[in-house]
This record gives sequence, C-alpha cells and structure tokens, in this order.
Amino acid sequence: MTTTDTSSLTNTLLLGKGNASPFVRMLANKANRHGFIAGATGTGKTITLKIIAEQFSKMGVPVILTDVKGDLSGCAAGGTDHPKIKERVDGIGLNDFQFQQYPVTFWDVYGKAGHSIRTTISEMGPLLLARLFELNETQESILMTLFKIADDEGYLLIDLPDLKAMLQLVDDDGETFEKEYGRMSRASLQAILRKITALEAQGADQFFGEPAIRLFDFMKTDHTGKGHINLIDSRELFNQPRLYATVLLWLLSELFESLPEIGDPEKPRLVLFFDEAHLLFNDLPKAVLDKLRQVVRLIRSKGVSVFFVTQNPADLDDEVLGQLGNRIQHALRIVTPKDRKALKALVDGFPETKDLDLEEVIPSLKVGEAVISVLDSEGKPTLPEQTWMVPPESSMKPLSDGERQALIQKSMLYGQYDESIDRESAHELVEKRLAQREQELEEAAQLKEEEKAQRKAAKAKGQKSRRQSPQEAFMKSVLRSVGSSLGRQIARGILGSIKF
Repeated sequence: MTTTDTSSLTNTLLLGKGNASPFVRMLANKANRHGFIAGATGTGKTITLKIIAEQFSKMGVPVILTDVKGDLSGCAAGGTDHPKIKERVDGIGLNDFQFQQYPVTFWDVYGKAGHSIRTTISEMGPLLLARLFELNETQESILMTLFKIADDEGYLLIDLPDLKAMLQLVDDDGETFEKEYGRMSRASLQAILRKITALEAQGADQFFGEPAIRLFDFMKTDHTGKGHINLIDSRELFNQPRLYATVLLWLLSELFESLPEIGDPEKPRLVLFFDEAHLLFNDLPKAVLDKLRQVVRLIRSKGVSVFFVTQNPADLDDEVLGQLGNRIQHALRIVTPKDRKALKALVDGFPETKDLDLEEVIPSLKVGEAVISVLDSEGKPTLPEQTWMVPPESSMKPLSDGERQALIQKSMLYGQYDESIDRESAHELVEKRLAQREQELEEAAQLKEEEKAQRKAAKAKGQKSRRQSPQEAFMKSVLRSVGSSLGRQIARGILGSIKF
C-alpha cells in the first residue's frame, strides 16, 4: 500500500485518495481562486470543511468558519481513536496521521458563546443596511441620503440610536435639508424607523456598536506557527437569516477594503468558509449582487480565499460560481425532475472525463466521499476524481459549554470586546444640535420682539435700526455649523463601508 509523509508537503492540502490518483491534493497557491463545498445534509460537508481548515491552520494560515450547528468547536481538542477513523487512515495510507488540537478563537455576534463581534453603522454603509432593513427603492434612497448628510456633517453613526437620531433630525428640520439633498417624505422616514425598531427587537442592536472588531484579530497565529481557527458561533444568529447573511457580506467587504494588494501568494493570508452560503444570495438587490461579484473577483489579489458551503451549487449566483476554481461535491439527493436538471448543470461545470459518469456517481456517493476538481499548477481545472476524504485530526465532538468558556477566558482577546462602550456620536450630537436650534429659534423670536421695539423707538426719533435681523442671526449660525463640518467627509468603498 502506498503511503505518504504529508508533513513534507507544505504547499499542498491532502484531501483524500482518488479513483485515479493515490492522493488528491489542493495547491495552496491556487486556493485564492476560491471554491465550494456542496452536498446534501449528512453527506460530510462539515467534516470536509474541518479537514481543510485544519490543514490551512497547520500551514500558518488563519481561517474563519461560521458554525451554524455548533459542532465545530471540537477543533480545539485532539481527536480520539475510533475504528472508522483507523479504517480510513489505513485505507488511504497515512503513515504520519496523528490526533491534535488547533488554536481556536470563539466569536459570537451576541457575545454569549465567544468574543463579541461589533461594527458601526458608518462602517457597514447604506447598501448592506438597506438589505438588512428590507427597504424598498425609495426608502433605500433616503437611507443613502441620511448617510450623505451624516458624512458631510462629520457625524459618526455608531449604533442604531445614532441612525434613529438622524431620522429625527431630518424629520424635524426637513426644510433645511430639502434644499441641498432633496425631499424626504415623513412617511418613508417613519417606515425606516419601524424597520430599525423591529430589528432591535430581534437583537440586531448588539451587532452595532463599539469597540468595533479589528480585522487583524482574525489573522493571528499561535506560538507554534499554526493559524487560528476563528469560529463565529452562528447557532442563534442563523435564526435571523438576513442578519446572518449581512454579517458575512460585511466581513467580506471589510476585508476587501482593509487589506493591501499582494498578488498571488504562495499560500492565502486568510481563508473564509461561509456555511449555508445560499443565504448570501437570497433576495439580494442587483446593486449589492453586482458589487459582491466584483469583491469575490478582486479579493483574491488581497490573498483572501473564500469557500462557499451549500447544499447545491445551483443555490449560488452563476457569475460567482464561475469564479470558484476548487470544487468539492458530496452526494446530491435526486428526487424530482428539477433535481435531475440541477445535477446536469452541476456536472456540466466539471471538466469532462471518460473515467467517471458524474450523473451516476454524484447521487451514489457515500458519506465522506466527494467528487473533486481543483486547479493545477497552471491554473487549469483537474479532471474530477471520486475521492475518499481524509479524517480530521481534531475531535469530532463539540466542546462542552464549560470547556468553551474556559478557552474564551484564556484568550488573549478576553476583555477587549466583551464590554460595549458608548462615546459621543450622532445621537448625542443631533440632540445638541436640535437643542441649539430650539434655543436659536427662541433667541430669534426674542430678537424679533426686541427689534420690533427698537423700530418703534427709532421711528419715534426718525432713525433706522442697524442691528442684525433675527433671520440674519439664524443664517449666520447655520453657516457656522456647516463650515465646521467642512473637510470631515467620509470616504466609502465598494459595498458602502468606510474606506480607510
């Protein structure tokens, strides 16, 4: 039986034993051409995701995983002997296989099962928020105008109360903004406010705030050189599919805007696995979809690799699917004519081979088997192979809540993101502005009364008052406010997030 010492192959990921090759491997320097892991429930997608994440970690490449079912935390503990694992190790011929644990950092939007993940409203931008709020075109246009006003005024929108404050500002003083930004109907403003309130009730307000996540905290290695496996606990988040998808889109956008170009590296600097990836594309507005396609195409030059994990590749956008060079397909269940049609489209996406009838093989794959085509050294897709996947080296069992919390408390990031902070932002500044405006109106009314009295007195003496009118005083105050905001505009990137 042929064996291999996988430790010497530093630039490849061993996926398994193929029907035509002793070993099926993925080249690390082609991983940033992205990929998909697909298959029906229970066919082994999660284990495949796990073994790829482990091997990237071993190379010193940090990864980000969305843990929808809560069964990936076992990456932090070494595996244990099992007859099925021994059978697979012997069958593939792995003479250096050993159980081991990997460095894991736990994250959670809700701050319960990991370090809190937060971003600010300003950093997310209007495009993704419009999708999150399910706004129509008119409401989306108004939201973009609110961001424009906030950016022009230099107001940072940190959390949902800040956005609500901007709605109040425009609602209370619509005439002032209408001249420069156009009319914003009160009905639309109120509709947006209702959408925000509904999201707050679902817990989305916990995602917006400070301290905002520093993306480089996702890109760490441990003292042995292994890349950290960042697990975003999504068990609760997944119950809010639109928020789940928006968090992933935001993460992809932020990485694209923040990381410098590095061309084609020998291995990725970061790998993202998006489980239940079809949710990214559900009801996605065309404007956002176009930009997502662009980000997926361009982010490879930033050294970022993206793997979409889904039941059927047909769930993904065709243009995005066309950019995924590394393809791992587990079994598909064929029940209806629609399923058969989807299978035919899937097979057409693989290079043609005479060795396998993919329309027959894919539905009959066993658990832990997959049809795999990766990119070769020239960037061309390899012929698909029916592959017996290698087993994971970490534990198949999830950690207990106590074990998870113990690791969270030992993390170098413990305490950095766990407590929210509330600094002066749009909410406080708008309150001051509205209070100042009210005071100025009161002063203007008082000046008007005084001017009236002066005119009356001057008329009696045959003189003309030279004191500035209330209108002049108010306009000068407005001009001072506008002038103080010049030079503080905020630049935005491809998906509307802040561009640094």
